[in-house]
Amino acid sequence: MGTPTDSTGKSLTDYPRPSVAVDVAVLTVDEVLKVLVVERPDGSYALPGTFLHPGERLADAATRALRDKAGLTDVVFHQLAMLDDPERDDRGWVLSMAHSAAVPAADIPADAQLVPVTETADLAFDHADIVRFAVDDLRRRCAAEVDPGGFAGESFTVLDLRTLYEVIYDRSYPKDTFRRHLLHGLEPTGELRREGTGRPAEIYRRRAAPLPSSTAAFLLQ
Repeated sequence: MGTPTDSTGKSLTDYPRPSVAVDVAVLTVDEVLKVLVVERPDGSYALPGTFLHPGERLADAATRALRDKAGLTDVVFHQLAMLDDPERDDRGWVLSMAHSAAVPAADIPADAQLVPVTETADLAFDHADIVRFAVDDLRRRCAAEVDPGGFAGESFTVLDLRTLYEVIYDRSYPKDTFRRHLLHGLEPTGELRREGTGRPAEIYRRRAAPLPSSTAAFLLQ
């Protein structure tokens, strides 16, 4: 049996094929919202990434990039977008499947390089665009459920959560309105924490429940 061809008589190998890469924006909160970057041989900085190996799945390549380039394992990540500008990589025709991950600062290796997401304009390739996509994605996810990245830890006060969300969304929220909108996604632990000279603050954990659409409208306005 001969090689299968299409309606023009060409086989698959007759067509030029791009290289395929994966790049991962690892976001964390360290006073401000930051992203993990790695230094390239030419001294520039980029997101952890790698080329897809023959027979490899995209998720496996992303796992390998995080392990080998960033020292991260057991990271939950997801796909963001396929970047397909033919001019995006000066080394040749390269498609990139962009991924995003939210990792608590305590789980980031001590020697990792973190930069504020507002200072990524000089990243190699189109990685500044990937960071922007990742930040937008994180904000949408935080509007759908309470702290899906676990930045605040297993338990926290409403003040802890509001402080976190003000970093992620880069804005301030009225404390009473914030509490009312986020309370649906919180479960009280029955414990209290004294903060300053005021009355003790109630400690909560995340509930496995989606936030109402009104909360998204409030956070994203």
